[in-house]
Amino acid sequence: MKLQIATRHALFAILELASQPERQLSAQEIAEKYAISPNHLAKVLRTLGRAGMVEASRGVGGGYRFAGNSKRLNLLDIIAIFEPIGPNAAGGREPGDDTREGQALRLVLNEIEDSTRATLSSITVDTMLKIVRRTSPGAAVAALHKVAGGR
Repeated sequence: MKLQIATRHALFAILELASQPERQLSAQEIAEKYAISPNHLAKVLRTLGRAGMVEASRGVGGGYRFAGNSKRLNLLDIIAIFEPIGPNAAGGREPGDDTREGQALRLVLNEIEDSTRATLSSITVDTMLKIVRRTSPGAAVAALHKVAGGR
């Protein structure tokens, strides 16, 4: 699954802020850690603020703070803000949809989407932070597979 840049930035920001809930972090601090554009990240953080997931403080010593509940907020909640999720999220009808083969393909793709949604909604920010803490860079896929129940 490939995520849009804004979605990845949002996930990184939420994980960074939730890992240090007592601190306010600037967009610059987060951007430096992940080698991403601070300007693009600032836009993403504003979107997350409108969604109630982060709080912003202006001025000297200002920054962003995680405002959600890490045990309830899941990956799907965050991703859905930036990406179309669900059946036909990419658009309308496509050539061949009215054929038996097209209908069979749609059934398979819907099953994949349902499985993806179920997995993303089962992984909370708290779970992700646990994976981050115990994961070495090469073991991320194996850890996620274990947490997601072998899906």
